[in-house]
Amino acid sequence: MEYINLAIKAIFVENILLAYFLGMCSYLAVSKKVPTAIGLGLAVIFVLTITSPVNWFIYEYFLKPGAMHWTGNAKLAAMDLSFLKLISFIAVIAAMVQIVEMFIEKVSDTLYNQLGIFLPLITVNCSILGGALFLVEREYDLAESVVFGSASGIGWFLAIVSMAAIRQKLRYSNIPDGLRGLGITMLVTGLIAMAFMAFSGISL
Repeated sequence: MEYINLAIKAIFVENILLAYFLGMCSYLAVSKKVPTAIGLGLAVIFVLTITSPVNWFIYEYFLKPGAMHWTGNAKLAAMDLSFLKLISFIAVIAAMVQIVEMFIEKVSDTLYNQLGIFLPLITVNCSILGGALFLVEREYDLAESVVFGSASGIGWFLAIVSMAAIRQKLRYSNIPDGLRGLGITMLVTGLIAMAFMAFSGISL
């Protein structure tokens, strides 16, 4: 039940995009077509699900103060390498994104071309890095890290696919000239975020 609560909280109550506004760049740029949004959303789910436990393992057993006590070496056990967490997390994320990029290129040239530059930009997508930093800050264990990572990815997926579906409808709507394009997109994003905030009233 604890993991279900954590998943619901990460998907709805504290959606990593709509509550913390992490990953807004690719969200705004790639949410023009539903198939493209689905493709990027699935890629983000995969990368978050894989990198969260890997980054947790690296931090817990190599980087945090006293993490290397398992070596049996007093000097190594006394080391604090937590200052390396940012560069370590980014390196893991970059490796996973390369795997995703190669897979999508092999499976679907159309999706690969539609995603364009935004696929490698997942490497610096702050929602991916934010997920890794959150699990360290909140002191999640390994199972919680997996649940949190995958649920955060699902939350990001729901947000971008919802936005893409709405933007397709907006093409046929009578929008004032001053709000067309990015203006109406930001307004709709705010409304979606407010809708997701309604879940914060639920006691988990």
